[in-house]
Amino acid sequence: MNNLLLSFLLLPVLMACGKDPEKPAVTLPTGLTTEIIVNAGEVHAKATAQSANFYTSTFYHGTDSTVIQSTDGIAIYSYTVSDTFLVRTKAHTTQTDFIQKLDTVIVIVNQGMGGPPTTGYTTPLTYAGYNLAWSDEFDGTTLSNQWAFDLGTGSWGWGNNELQYYTNQNVTVNNGILEIKAKAQTFNGQQFTSSRIKTQGINSWKYGRIDVRAAIPYGKGIWPAIWMLGDNIGTAGWPACGEIDVMELIGGIGSPDRTVYGTAHWSDNGTHAQFGGNRSLPSGKYADEFHVFSIVWNQNSIRWFVDDVQYNVLDITPAQLSEFQQNFFLILNVAVGGNWPGSPDGTTVFPQSMYVDYVRVFQ
Repeated sequence: MNNLLLSFLLLPVLMACGKDPEKPAVTLPTGLTTEIIVNAGEVHAKATAQSANFYTSTFYHGTDSTVIQSTDGIAIYSYTVSDTFLVRTKAHTTQTDFIQKLDTVIVIVNQGMGGPPTTGYTTPLTYAGYNLAWSDEFDGTTLSNQWAFDLGTGSWGWGNNELQYYTNQNVTVNNGILEIKAKAQTFNGQQFTSSRIKTQGINSWKYGRIDVRAAIPYGKGIWPAIWMLGDNIGTAGWPACGEIDVMELIGGIGSPDRTVYGTAHWSDNGTHAQFGGNRSLPSGKYADEFHVFSIVWNQNSIRWFVDDVQYNVLDITPAQLSEFQQNFFLILNVAVGGNWPGSPDGTTVFPQSMYVDYVRVFQ
C-alpha cells in the first residue's frame, strides 16, 4: 500500500523533469536570386526564391535604412544623392527564419532629380488656321485665378472609389512649372492627399486644339489625368454631359508606366458609352521627360495625339454623340487608387508629381 502511494507521488516529478518536445524544423527558402535595376536615383529590386513566404529588402543610406516587405519580391527605393549603396534582400519562411543576399548598387542622380525633367517634346505657340484663345504658362509663383479647386473625396471617392483627399495644399508653381503632388499622408480619414484643379465656371471651350505639356507620375495605383467635362454636368449629370480624356495613365512597373489613354464618354439613350485608344512608349516611362498630350476637336471628330503622333479618332457626327457639340471645361488631377488602377502597393514610390509646363487652347 505504501509503495503504491509512492509511485503516484513520483510520477508528476518525473514528468516535470523530462525534456520539452523539440521545435519542428523549419524549411528555409532556397535559390535566392536578385535583379537590381538602377534608373538615375531609383533602384528597382526583384527577388525570387523557392518556398519563400515573403521577402524584405533593406535599402541602406548612411547610418539609416529603409525596409520594404512584399510577397512578390519587388521593392523600389529612390535615392536623392549619388553614391554607392548596399541593398540586403531576405527570403523568409518566417520573420526570423530566412536566407539573405547583399548587393552593392552605384547610384548616379541626374541633375534635376527630385524635380521636373529638363528634356522632352515641345509644341509651337502658333498653328496655321488657329489663334491662341487661352493659355497658362505658369510663369508666376502661385496658381492663377483661372483655376478653381475640387476639394474632399466627392463623398464616394469621386465615383471611382479613389483613396485620396483633394486639398488646395498639394499644388505649387515655380520656375514656369505647375506641380500637382500626391502624398502618402493621412488627412480627414484618407490615407493619401492630392489636388484637382479645373476651369469650371471660369473658362470653357467648344472645338479647337488643346496642348498640355506635362511629365506625369508613375507607379501602381497612381492615376494622373488631363481631361474635360461638359459645362452642363450640373444639370445633365454624367455621362450625359460628355467627357473627353485628353490623357490618363494607370501606373505600374513596365508597360503601365509607359502607356497613356485617350477616351471619350457619353450617354447613348441613357446607357454609358465610351470609345478610346492608347499610346505606349517603346521603353522607359512617361515620367522620364516632358510629353505633349493633345486633342484636335471640331464638329466632325475628336483626334488624340502624343507628341504630335495621332493614335485615336472618334467620329462625333452621329446624333447620339451630340454631347460633344457644346462647351467643355478642363481638369488636371492626380488620383490615388480607384476602380481602374487599384490601390498602391509596396512598389509605389511617394510622393508622386505631375509637372505641367503649359496648357494652351487654340481655336
